[in-house]
Amino acid sequence: MTRTKATRSASRSPRARTSRFRRFGAQYPAVAAAYEALGKAAQEAGPLDAKTRALVKLALATGAWREGAVHSQTRRALEAGCTPEDVRHLVVLATTTLGFPSMMAVMTWVEDVLARS
Repeated sequence: MTRTKATRSASRSPRARTSRFRRFGAQYPAVAAAYEALGKAAQEAGPLDAKTRALVKLALATGAWREGAVHSQTRRALEAGCTPEDVRHLVVLATTTLGFPSMMAVMTWVEDVLARS
């Protein structure tokens, strides 16, 4: 997969993505609250610890090739106690599944966040 011009131009700082969700929540508070409640319920539904859950979520975002989700889940992984090395290792592990060019694209998204932390 390659990033389109629209995808590149839509790339904004991780902080901008967070503020977008806040604006969405202000416009659609019931939907935002339901979404957050579902996320909380999913987090609490099983035995995985916070760090493991954060790495799983980052892996899902990586595999789905969702730049905004990779930014968000990288921030959350760091907040859950993952190190930058943990996060980078996860991305490197994607090489044999996603392919080298895709892994390198995801690594740039991760580095966007790591450079700001």
